[in-house]
Amino acid sequence: MALDDDMALLARQPLLSLMERDALRLLAFAAESRILRAGDVLFRAGEPSDGAFLVVSGAVALTAQDDGQPASEIAGPGAMIGELALFTSVPRQVTAIAREPTQIMRLPRSVMRRVLGESPDSADAIAQAIGDRLRGFVEELVSVRAALGAIDRK
Repeated sequence: MALDDDMALLARQPLLSLMERDALRLLAFAAESRILRAGDVLFRAGEPSDGAFLVVSGAVALTAQDDGQPASEIAGPGAMIGELALFTSVPRQVTAIAREPTQIMRLPRSVMRRVLGESPDSADAIAQAIGDRLRGFVEELVSVRAALGAIDRK
């Protein structure tokens, strides 16, 4: 794939779309492309994370259980898997297995840190967006707490 095509794929991601063009170019240049065969395991639940994956083509089954149950989610073209791992180390919450021949783009956290370190405006925009997401999450938790409190009072 051409660098411009990779940049366009990355720019479709809500957080990454906030990055300046030069920063996005650096991220796209450093991204690692990989082809998976059907049944290949990308990662398993509980493994440490070191970055995110973007599905370029194909499909990846995501499941929290390794018990043969159907996948809880299917990530298709354009889906970002493990976005939080771009910014911090967290154990993988699911097992990711290619359902068919699949091309992925690996985005290492070390590269993201380097790119954001060289692009403070991009870093600020992403930090603001993550802060907005966290505030929204807290508001949802407050609503749930209030609803549960109302149930308990009945």
